[in-house]
Amino acid sequence: MELYLKSSEFIDSDNRNIKEQAKILAENQNSDYEIAKNCFEYVRDEIRHSWDYKLNPVTCKASEVLQHKTGYCYAKSHLLAALLRANNIPTGLCYQRLALEEENSFCLHGLNAIYLKNYGWYRVDPRGNNNDVKAGFTPPDEKLAFKVSNKLEADFPEIWYEPLKMVTDILTSKKNFLEVYKNLPDLQIIRP
Repeated sequence: MELYLKSSEFIDSDNRNIKEQAKILAENQNSDYEIAKNCFEYVRDEIRHSWDYKLNPVTCKASEVLQHKTGYCYAKSHLLAALLRANNIPTGLCYQRLALEEENSFCLHGLNAIYLKNYGWYRVDPRGNNNDVKAGFTPPDEKLAFKVSNKLEADFPEIWYEPLKMVTDILTSKKNFLEVYKNLPDLQIIRP
């Protein structure tokens, strides 16, 4: 569990602003469940998804996401992980492979797994709700933003303690939200 509590370059839970926000979100909460729910709802509802709102700058580091109040799903998952780790709640990163609207186009989607004392690992999706997306915090039942529905999509079972390099490379090298969208990372699935 130690790795899922660790501060790092992109999940900078030891950042002063992250720690202050984490403390605010934990105030008057009595359990890891309540703190996790508060942190999840804050990131889901208060941090705007870069593509939905057509916002710059491109953020990657949790502290950047908090500062600019925007990020792609990956960046939002980095912020949620940092806020929870700052509250001593083990948190990892998860990925799905999803189809895009363009034919035969796919991309990774970033979300989180939180270790809750009464439930074990529980996945949440802080992407942000809209008319088509309704993610929630309802342990033990998952209420993710997207369901895997075709044979070339995938729900990867791994819980990563650090973001995938292909994700951070895109978020740190592209200049605006549109460049990120045109270069979304993907992991091809090879099925027998």
